[in-house]
Amino acid sequence: MKNSPENPQFSSTRTTQTTISTTTTSTSTTTEFQAVDDDWDKPFSNEELEAIEAAFEAATLTLSSSSIKTPRRTSVVIDDEENARPTTRRRLPGSISCSNAELGSPLNAGSFALTPCSRNWAFPQGNVKMKYQALNFGGRIVYSRSTEEVEEATLQILEFLEAQKRKSGRAVLGLDIEWKPSFDRGIPQGKAAVMQICGDMNICYVLHIFHSGIPGSLQSLLEDSTYIKVGVGIDNDAVKVFHDHNVSIKSLEDLSSLANQKLGGVPKQWSLSSLVETFICKQLLKPKKIRLGNWEADPLSKAQLQYAATDAFASWFLYEVLQSFQELPENQKKN
Repeated sequence: MKNSPENPQFSSTRTTQTTISTTTTSTSTTTEFQAVDDDWDKPFSNEELEAIEAAFEAATLTLSSSSIKTPRRTSVVIDDEENARPTTRRRLPGSISCSNAELGSPLNAGSFALTPCSRNWAFPQGNVKMKYQALNFGGRIVYSRSTEEVEEATLQILEFLEAQKRKSGRAVLGLDIEWKPSFDRGIPQGKAAVMQICGDMNICYVLHIFHSGIPGSLQSLLEDSTYIKVGVGIDNDAVKVFHDHNVSIKSLEDLSSLANQKLGGVPKQWSLSSLVETFICKQLLKPKKIRLGNWEADPLSKAQLQYAATDAFASWFLYEVLQSFQELPENQKKN
């Protein structure tokens, strides 16, 4: 819902009102948002462009001289010959699992590499923006709506995370949330309704927590500090989840701060869209009809599922790209 030039990053303050009756206790949370200026539309200075170009060159040289190979991307096959399933599936009930082909976004194995994109920094004065192809998650999207489905999806995520820890010593998830906005004064924003989680190019999970709640297994995953959760404005997302669902999300890494740390110079207030354009050379589409739509709807549309999965995928992908940048000496001294 956030992190685009059209919808700047928000900081939040909340007032909680509790009404107690003889039989039930209901809690309603009023959320007020205060806009924070986004620096993306401001032109880069020559010094900033030179710093970014130097960082790109250093990252490219480091990766080309290392023995680390870019992970090979494989297609996810939903239906096999032995267990043939109909191409038309019921959406109710059950956890929805759909490939990118079903969502109208063809998989292109050559579209992504976990390295910074090559770009021409010789922009004319005035910081002309480049036109890039749209970024779309091209793997499998698992959509879970009931408590049981979310628990099953969480177990799959945990298995994946433990495998990643054994393989590389760390486990990273791109994480984002969506909620139903309010356009009327005095009516609070909706609760955190959707949580999207992605940890590789093959599969992303869209959890409809407005309907399922956050079961114990998912709470344990979110509160586990050994699993890194990354995103832009992720601290604000964690605050909202805590206020709406009383669950803490630990071990957070904000991508805007990480980009500033890697690039140095005057810090910028990066949005997710601006980071995608700068480091991946793709355009992250943020149509208002989807971004400001009803995320409490049951079920979500395919367009909403694609939007949610792409945001979480972009966060994970950006983290991996930014990790390829060398740490600046002045930042090493601070850490």
